[in-house]
Amino acid sequence: MRAADRVPAPLLVLAAALSVQTGAGIARGLFDDLGPAGTVLLRTLFGAVVVGALWRPRVRGRDRGDLGAAVAFGLVLAAMNLTFYEAIDRIPLGIAVAIEFAGPLGVAIAGSRRRLHVAWVVLAGVGILLLVRTGGSASLAGVGFAAAAAACWAAYILLSQRAGRAFPRGEGLAIAMVVGTVALLPVGVAGAGSSLLALGPLATGAAIGVLSSAIPYSLELEALRRLPSRVFGVLLSLDPAIAALVGLVILGQDLGPREIAGIALVVLASVGASATSDEPEPAEAMP
Repeated sequence: MRAADRVPAPLLVLAAALSVQTGAGIARGLFDDLGPAGTVLLRTLFGAVVVGALWRPRVRGRDRGDLGAAVAFGLVLAAMNLTFYEAIDRIPLGIAVAIEFAGPLGVAIAGSRRRLHVAWVVLAGVGILLLVRTGGSASLAGVGFAAAAAACWAAYILLSQRAGRAFPRGEGLAIAMVVGTVALLPVGVAGAGSSLLALGPLATGAAIGVLSSAIPYSLELEALRRLPSRVFGVLLSLDPAIAALVGLVILGQDLGPREIAGIALVVLASVGASATSDEPEPAEAMP
Protein backbone atom coordinates (compact mmCIF):
# COMPACT_ATOMS: atom_id res chain seq x y z
CA MET A 1 0.00 0.00 0.00
CA ARG A 2 1.32 3.44 -0.94
CA ALA A 3 1.79 6.03 1.80
CA ALA A 4 -0.85 8.26 0.21
CA ASP A 5 -3.41 5.45 0.43
CA ARG A 6 -3.07 5.43 4.21
CA VAL A 7 -4.16 9.08 4.45
CA PRO A 8 -7.94 9.64 4.46
CA ALA A 9 -8.99 11.28 1.20
CA PRO A 10 -10.76 14.24 2.91
CA LEU A 11 -7.50 15.11 4.65
CA LEU A 12 -5.77 15.22 1.26
CA VAL A 13 -8.26 17.83 0.04
CA LEU A 14 -7.84 19.92 3.18
CA ALA A 15 -4.05 19.65 2.94
CA ALA A 16 -4.22 20.79 -0.68
CA ALA A 17 -6.31 23.80 0.30
CA LEU A 18 -3.93 24.66 3.13
CA SER A 19 -0.99 24.41 0.74
CA VAL A 20 -2.63 26.72 -1.82
CA GLN A 21 -3.56 29.36 0.74
CA THR A 22 -0.17 29.16 2.47
CA GLY A 23 1.43 29.75 -0.91
CA ALA A 24 -0.81 32.80 -1.39
CA GLY A 25 0.12 34.11 2.06
CA ILE A 26 3.84 33.75 1.34
CA ALA A 27 3.34 35.36 -2.06
CA ARG A 28 1.76 38.39 -0.41
CA GLY A 29 5.07 38.95 1.39
CA LEU A 30 6.86 39.33 -1.97
CA PHE A 31 4.65 42.17 -3.19
CA ASP A 32 6.87 44.89 -1.71
CA ASP A 33 9.80 43.62 -3.79
CA LEU A 34 8.14 42.34 -6.96
CA GLY A 35 4.58 43.62 -6.96
CA PRO A 36 1.64 41.29 -7.68
CA ALA A 37 2.55 40.89 -11.37
CA GLY A 38 6.17 39.94 -10.73
CA THR A 39 5.18 37.55 -7.97
CA VAL A 40 2.55 35.77 -10.04
CA LEU A 41 5.06 35.43 -12.88
CA LEU A 42 7.51 33.58 -10.62
CA ARG A 43 4.74 31.42 -9.19
CA THR A 44 3.49 30.42 -12.62
CA LEU A 45 7.00 29.93 -14.00
CA PHE A 46 8.12 27.57 -11.26
CA GLY A 47 4.74 25.84 -11.22
CA ALA A 48 5.06 25.24 -14.97
CA VAL A 49 8.54 23.79 -14.50
CA VAL A 50 7.38 21.37 -11.78
CA VAL A 51 4.11 20.33 -13.46
CA GLY A 52 5.85 20.04 -16.84
CA ALA A 53 8.49 17.77 -15.35
CA LEU A 54 5.79 15.63 -13.75
CA TRP A 55 3.64 15.17 -16.86
CA ARG A 56 6.04 15.77 -19.80
CA PRO A 57 3.35 16.97 -22.23
CA ARG A 58 3.60 16.18 -25.95
CA VAL A 59 2.57 18.86 -28.46
CA ARG A 60 3.48 17.19 -31.76
CA GLY A 61 0.64 15.44 -33.49
CA ARG A 62 -2.03 17.09 -31.38
CA ASP A 63 -5.27 18.31 -32.93
CA ARG A 64 -5.32 22.07 -33.44
CA GLY A 65 -8.61 22.35 -31.64
CA ASP A 66 -7.18 20.59 -28.60
CA LEU A 67 -4.11 22.82 -28.62
CA GLY A 68 -6.36 25.86 -28.95
CA ALA A 69 -8.28 24.74 -25.87
CA ALA A 70 -5.02 24.38 -23.95
CA VAL A 71 -3.91 27.87 -25.05
CA ALA A 72 -7.24 29.39 -23.97
CA PHE A 73 -6.93 27.48 -20.70
CA GLY A 74 -3.48 28.98 -20.14
CA LEU A 75 -4.61 32.54 -20.88
CA VAL A 76 -7.50 32.23 -18.44
CA LEU A 77 -5.17 30.69 -15.88
CA ALA A 78 -2.81 33.66 -16.19
CA ALA A 79 -5.66 36.17 -15.89
CA MET A 80 -7.14 34.34 -12.89
CA ASN A 81 -3.90 34.28 -10.94
CA LEU A 82 -2.97 37.87 -11.82
CA THR A 83 -6.35 39.31 -10.81
CA PHE A 84 -6.33 37.25 -7.61
CA TYR A 85 -2.88 38.54 -6.64
CA GLU A 86 -3.96 42.10 -7.44
CA ALA A 87 -6.95 41.51 -5.15
CA ILE A 88 -4.95 40.23 -2.17
CA ASP A 89 -2.62 43.21 -2.56
CA ARG A 90 -5.62 45.39 -1.62
CA ILE A 91 -7.96 43.32 0.57
CA PRO A 92 -7.47 40.52 3.15
CA LEU A 93 -6.81 37.02 1.81
CA GLY A 94 -9.95 35.48 3.32
CA ILE A 95 -12.19 38.15 1.80
CA ALA A 96 -10.61 37.80 -1.63
CA VAL A 97 -11.03 34.02 -1.66
CA ALA A 98 -14.64 34.27 -0.47
CA ILE A 99 -15.54 36.71 -3.26
CA GLU A 100 -13.63 34.60 -5.78
CA PHE A 101 -15.72 31.58 -4.82
CA ALA A 102 -18.66 33.16 -6.65
CA GLY A 103 -17.07 31.70 -9.80
CA PRO A 104 -17.19 27.97 -8.99
CA LEU A 105 -20.47 28.48 -7.11
CA GLY A 106 -22.00 29.90 -10.28
CA VAL A 107 -20.74 26.96 -12.34
CA ALA A 108 -22.06 24.47 -9.80
CA ILE A 109 -25.63 25.75 -10.02
CA ALA A 110 -25.71 27.10 -13.58
CA GLY A 111 -28.93 26.16 -15.32
CA SER A 112 -30.55 24.81 -12.17
CA ARG A 113 -34.19 25.66 -11.55
CA ARG A 114 -34.40 24.25 -8.06
CA ARG A 115 -35.55 26.73 -5.43
CA LEU A 116 -32.95 25.43 -3.03
CA HIS A 117 -30.18 26.45 -5.41
CA VAL A 118 -31.66 29.92 -5.68
CA ALA A 119 -31.45 30.06 -1.89
CA TRP A 120 -27.74 29.22 -2.03
CA VAL A 121 -27.17 32.05 -4.51
CA VAL A 122 -29.02 34.49 -2.27
CA LEU A 123 -27.06 33.31 0.76
CA ALA A 124 -23.74 33.75 -1.06
CA GLY A 125 -24.87 37.15 -2.31
CA VAL A 126 -25.64 38.30 1.24
CA GLY A 127 -22.23 37.06 2.37
CA ILE A 128 -20.41 38.87 -0.42
CA LEU A 129 -22.41 42.02 0.27
CA LEU A 130 -21.25 41.89 3.88
CA LEU A 131 -17.66 41.57 2.68
CA VAL A 132 -17.97 44.44 0.21
CA ARG A 133 -19.42 46.70 2.90
CA THR A 134 -16.64 46.13 5.43
CA GLY A 135 -15.50 49.70 5.94
CA GLY A 136 -11.99 50.48 4.81
CA SER A 137 -10.65 46.91 4.66
CA ALA A 138 -12.14 46.13 1.28
CA SER A 139 -11.24 48.71 -1.33
CA LEU A 140 -13.32 49.04 -4.46
CA ALA A 141 -10.36 48.04 -6.65
CA GLY A 142 -9.62 44.97 -4.52
CA VAL A 143 -13.23 43.80 -4.69
CA GLY A 144 -13.22 44.42 -8.45
CA PHE A 145 -10.09 42.32 -8.94
CA ALA A 146 -11.55 39.54 -6.77
CA ALA A 147 -14.75 39.60 -8.85
CA ALA A 148 -12.67 39.39 -12.03
CA ALA A 149 -10.80 36.41 -10.54
CA ALA A 150 -14.19 34.78 -9.83
CA ALA A 151 -15.20 35.14 -13.48
CA CYS A 152 -11.84 33.73 -14.57
CA TRP A 153 -12.21 30.80 -12.15
CA ALA A 154 -15.59 29.94 -13.69
CA ALA A 155 -14.02 29.98 -17.18
CA TYR A 156 -11.05 28.00 -15.82
CA ILE A 157 -13.32 25.20 -14.61
CA LEU A 158 -15.06 24.89 -17.97
CA LEU A 159 -11.81 25.02 -19.96
CA SER A 160 -10.04 22.59 -17.63
CA GLN A 161 -12.78 20.05 -18.25
CA ARG A 162 -12.28 20.36 -22.00
CA ALA A 163 -8.49 20.15 -21.66
CA GLY A 164 -8.88 17.15 -19.37
CA ARG A 165 -10.87 15.32 -22.04
CA ALA A 166 -8.38 16.23 -24.78
CA PHE A 167 -5.15 15.45 -22.92
CA PRO A 168 -4.31 12.50 -20.67
CA ARG A 169 -3.54 13.05 -17.00
CA GLY A 170 -2.12 16.51 -16.33
CA GLU A 171 -0.67 17.24 -19.78
CA GLY A 172 -3.29 19.85 -20.58
CA LEU A 173 -2.53 21.74 -17.38
CA ALA A 174 1.22 21.56 -18.05
CA ILE A 175 0.78 23.10 -21.52
CA ALA A 176 -1.59 25.72 -20.11
CA MET A 177 0.90 26.74 -17.43
CA VAL A 178 3.62 27.26 -20.04
CA VAL A 179 1.22 29.43 -22.06
CA GLY A 180 0.26 31.33 -18.90
CA THR A 181 3.91 31.96 -18.08
CA VAL A 182 4.56 33.42 -21.53
CA ALA A 183 1.45 35.58 -21.27
CA LEU A 184 2.55 36.95 -17.89
CA LEU A 185 6.11 37.78 -18.98
CA PRO A 186 5.41 41.37 -20.19
CA VAL A 187 3.46 42.48 -17.11
CA GLY A 188 5.71 40.57 -14.72
CA VAL A 189 8.91 42.07 -16.10
CA ALA A 190 7.35 45.53 -16.26
CA GLY A 191 6.21 45.26 -12.65
CA ALA A 192 9.35 43.80 -11.09
CA GLY A 193 12.23 44.47 -13.51
CA SER A 194 15.64 43.19 -12.49
CA SER A 195 14.33 42.26 -9.02
CA LEU A 196 13.07 39.05 -10.60
CA LEU A 197 16.67 37.85 -10.81
CA ALA A 198 17.49 38.38 -7.13
CA LEU A 199 18.27 35.13 -5.32
CA GLY A 200 15.84 35.70 -2.44
CA PRO A 201 12.73 36.33 -4.56
CA LEU A 202 13.69 33.48 -6.89
CA ALA A 203 13.90 31.04 -3.99
CA THR A 204 10.62 32.27 -2.51
CA GLY A 205 8.99 32.13 -5.95
CA ALA A 206 10.08 28.50 -6.30
CA ALA A 207 8.53 27.68 -2.92
CA ILE A 208 5.29 29.43 -3.91
CA GLY A 209 5.17 27.49 -7.17
CA VAL A 210 5.50 24.19 -5.32
CA LEU A 211 3.01 25.13 -2.58
CA SER A 212 0.43 26.65 -4.93
CA SER A 213 0.69 24.22 -7.85
CA ALA A 214 2.67 20.99 -7.57
CA ILE A 215 1.65 19.87 -4.06
CA PRO A 216 -2.07 20.72 -4.16
CA TYR A 217 -2.57 19.41 -7.70
CA SER A 218 -0.98 16.08 -6.79
CA LEU A 219 -3.03 15.80 -3.60
CA GLU A 220 -6.26 16.69 -5.40
CA LEU A 221 -5.66 14.12 -8.14
CA GLU A 222 -5.22 11.45 -5.47
CA ALA A 223 -8.30 12.64 -3.58
CA LEU A 224 -10.47 12.70 -6.72
CA ARG A 225 -9.42 9.12 -7.41
CA ARG A 226 -11.01 8.07 -4.11
CA LEU A 227 -13.80 10.62 -3.51
CA PRO A 228 -17.10 11.40 -5.29
CA SER A 229 -16.88 14.84 -6.92
CA ARG A 230 -19.80 15.99 -4.75
CA VAL A 231 -17.82 15.30 -1.56
CA PHE A 232 -14.73 16.87 -3.11
CA GLY A 233 -16.73 20.03 -3.85
CA VAL A 234 -18.04 20.24 -0.29
CA LEU A 235 -14.51 19.99 1.13
CA LEU A 236 -13.19 22.51 -1.39
CA SER A 237 -15.85 24.95 -0.17
CA LEU A 238 -13.90 25.35 3.06
CA ASP A 239 -11.21 27.30 1.16
CA PRO A 240 -12.40 30.79 2.22
CA ALA A 241 -12.29 29.80 5.89
CA ILE A 242 -8.82 28.28 5.47
CA ALA A 243 -7.69 31.42 3.65
CA ALA A 244 -8.95 33.60 6.50
CA LEU A 245 -7.01 31.45 8.99
CA VAL A 246 -3.83 31.64 6.88
CA GLY A 247 -4.29 35.41 6.53
CA LEU A 248 -4.48 35.71 10.31
CA VAL A 249 -1.49 33.46 11.08
CA ILE A 250 0.90 34.45 8.28
CA LEU A 251 -0.17 38.01 7.45
CA GLY A 252 -1.71 39.16 10.73
CA GLN A 253 -4.99 40.05 9.00
CA ASP A 254 -7.62 40.33 11.69
CA LEU A 255 -11.23 40.12 10.52
CA GLY A 256 -14.20 41.74 12.21
CA PRO A 257 -17.53 40.07 13.04
CA ARG A 258 -19.15 41.26 9.80
CA GLU A 259 -16.29 39.91 7.69
CA ILE A 260 -16.31 36.57 9.52
CA ALA A 261 -20.09 36.33 9.05
CA GLY A 262 -19.73 37.11 5.33
CA ILE A 263 -17.10 34.40 4.84
CA ALA A 264 -19.23 31.93 6.83
CA LEU A 265 -22.24 32.60 4.59
CA VAL A 266 -20.20 32.09 1.43
CA VAL A 267 -18.78 28.83 2.81
CA LEU A 268 -22.27 27.63 3.79
CA ALA A 269 -23.66 28.50 0.35
CA SER A 270 -20.80 26.72 -1.40
CA VAL A 271 -21.15 23.62 0.78
CA GLY A 272 -24.91 23.59 0.20
CA ALA A 273 -24.60 24.02 -3.57
CA SER A 274 -22.00 21.25 -3.82
CA ALA A 275 -23.97 18.87 -1.61
CA THR A 276 -27.27 19.37 -3.46
CA SER A 277 -26.08 19.68 -7.05
CA ASP A 278 -27.96 17.40 -9.44
CA GLU A 279 -25.05 16.35 -11.64
CA PRO A 280 -21.90 17.62 -9.93
CA GLU A 281 -18.99 18.35 -12.22
CA PRO A 282 -15.46 17.60 -11.08
CA ALA A 283 -14.37 20.49 -8.93
CA GLU A 284 -11.20 22.33 -9.81
CA ALA A 285 -8.94 24.25 -7.51
CA MET A 286 -6.55 27.00 -8.53
CA PRO A 287 -3.30 25.51 -9.64
